[in-house]
Amino acid sequence: MLRVATYNVHGCVGTDGKRSETRIAEVIAGLEADLVGLQELDLGRARSGGVDQAGLIAGQLGWHWHFQAAMQKGDEHYGLALLSRHPLTLRRAVCLPGVAPFFCREERAAVGMDVATNGGPVHVINTHLGLGRSERRLQAELLSSAEWLDAHAAGTPLILLGDFNSLPGSHPHRTLSGRLRDVRRLVRPARRLPTFPTAFPLLAVDHIFINAALEAIGVAVPRSALTRVASDHFPLVAELRMNSAGE
Repeated sequence: MLRVATYNVHGCVGTDGKRSETRIAEVIAGLEADLVGLQELDLGRARSGGVDQAGLIAGQLGWHWHFQAAMQKGDEHYGLALLSRHPLTLRRAVCLPGVAPFFCREERAAVGMDVATNGGPVHVINTHLGLGRSERRLQAELLSSAEWLDAHAAGTPLILLGDFNSLPGSHPHRTLSGRLRDVRRLVRPARRLPTFPTAFPLLAVDHIFINAALEAIGVAVPRSALTRVASDHFPLVAELRMNSAGE
């Protein structure tokens, strides 16, 4: 069994306007997950006190971590991270294609890591797609390509997770669902499980996709007083069963 989550932490700034890496770590600890993909993290940025947010959160948990910058200005970095109870090895990382819209000039990235779990290796891709429709299409096409999904040992469990800024049934979601399976659709009964915004959750924009070497046992969006205030997104959690034979 493998418990995974994706969580957009909004720079660790909660809906109360307060920044707290400790609070995000408390949310993650409560998920009882084995690995978590995080989006919207700062490293060395003045607005976050110059701290390594991923490192602080992982340090509080006692986990392994890898931070991947999507944008850099001098010594300031902004991007995403993978945190894991198990050792991590970087496989590839890229800036995603596409031109960001005028209202959000933000570059996007994806990072692929090998996770050495007790049940064997698992390949995990963490990403955060853009807000522009055309850029999301390009980014989903890249992440569904053989370069990203076929460059691993046959039968190796693969997980693609993150904030896709895309609803179920959208073009990016359909593109990715053509190669992988959305965990929301694998459990019965299937549920919408919206993750954004925490103040009034309406949109299912955070997703977890898996290949045939994994089976989804359960999916949840933990809602509590803590998760409602820690970020503007709720975490999405999936309970998976590893099946290296892909049966």
